[in-house]
Amino acid sequence: MKKNKKQLRLEDAMVPVEEQPYEVPENWCWTKLGVTISISKEKTDDFSDISVKYVGLEHLESNKGLNGYGTTEGIKSLKNIFHTGQILYGKLRPYLNKHDIASFDGVCSTDILVIDVKNVVDAQFVNKFLDMDSFISYTVNNSKGINLPRVSGETIMDAAFPLPPLPEQQRIVERIESLFSKLDEAKEKAQEALESFEERQVAILHKAFKGELTLQWRTEHGLDMNSWRDVPLKDCGRWFGGGTPTTSKKEYWEGGDILWITSKDMKEKIIKDSLMHVTMVGVENSSANYCEEPAVLFVMRSGILRRVFPVSMVRRPFTVNQDLKACVPEGILQEYLYWHCTGFEKDIRDNCMKSGTTVESVEAKKLYEYEISVAGIDEQKEIVNRIEELLNKEVAAYEVAENVIESIELVKKSILAKAFRGELGTNNPSEESSIELLKQVIKE
Repeated sequence: MKKNKKQLRLEDAMVPVEEQPYEVPENWCWTKLGVTISISKEKTDDFSDISVKYVGLEHLESNKGLNGYGTTEGIKSLKNIFHTGQILYGKLRPYLNKHDIASFDGVCSTDILVIDVKNVVDAQFVNKFLDMDSFISYTVNNSKGINLPRVSGETIMDAAFPLPPLPEQQRIVERIESLFSKLDEAKEKAQEALESFEERQVAILHKAFKGELTLQWRTEHGLDMNSWRDVPLKDCGRWFGGGTPTTSKKEYWEGGDILWITSKDMKEKIIKDSLMHVTMVGVENSSANYCEEPAVLFVMRSGILRRVFPVSMVRRPFTVNQDLKACVPEGILQEYLYWHCTGFEKDIRDNCMKSGTTVESVEAKKLYEYEISVAGIDEQKEIVNRIEELLNKEVAAYEVAENVIESIELVKKSILAKAFRGELGTNNPSEESSIELLKQVIKE
């Protein structure tokens, strides 16, 4: 009887010592991932049953796993068949690290590998291994294609894989999940802090301009809310718009040092520079207006108005294009006007947006008539100080939450690295060597 050419020898199943990435416990061994798994070739082009669940790459969330599924309605091309318990691995753009264990039967994109695990390895253990930084780097470095890099099944199978005894694999999975569960709780709280940041900021600003932040201050100074007045924005300062010097005249732009501010520059509280600059010659020969006074700027026309009403301050000589309006404050602090309009930007959009326009726009007349609550100048100063003090604390809390999330991800990576080195304290040296598992594979 001829020997099966595909029959593995033990030495072929093991990674040579000189090629092993790092040392593992004595009862572990280094093998190739392909020794412990196989890639399913089961496919179908029959989609007559539209109730079949379909998984595309869009249903595999980067670093998180399956986040849903679709249906096969309208699908005509060949797809992979998968079953509960098989691992789904996105081979397109492997740096995105898209994979998970299927909890249902269905079909999936051919850009998703369907992986079967053999009885010598735990599916959860393999799934955790796919999260290893070293494995992700390996797949990225060995993928093909520039714009749409893909890693092949053969490359996945050829990855070096540390194999512990089966009971140890299960203990490692349990330990990882226990540690990750605690980390995820902390991460969830930090994420909630990030997501509620804008709400807390708006709440602070609303309290500020309803007089709540300076209630004690007014009492100490013998004042009440009768010292406040409602003022339309048109009476808060001198308003003007802008224009665009013709770009065909080089002398209008080349060597220019005057800010020419557009909606693209309206991303910061204080604008210190702009993407483009004009010369004084350009200003004098166009509808652009030159201003040296501190001003508050408003985006009047831009697609961004669907989401937010950008407001910024500028404190150096500038001009604006025709999509912005500028207000040089008079009788009101620049910061007070800025914070008030920022805090009530949603209300301004709700009340001042034009209807039926191709590009979202704010109606200037309505904006000018929009009323804000204006305190006396001394209380304005106090309000601005209170706002900036509270918001600085919120920003600090936001940064702490960001750092917590970043640290948690680093800790997770460290846990995984230790897990696959046998350093989580779960290994039992007296357990039978995993080489015996390889011998089982060879006999199959």
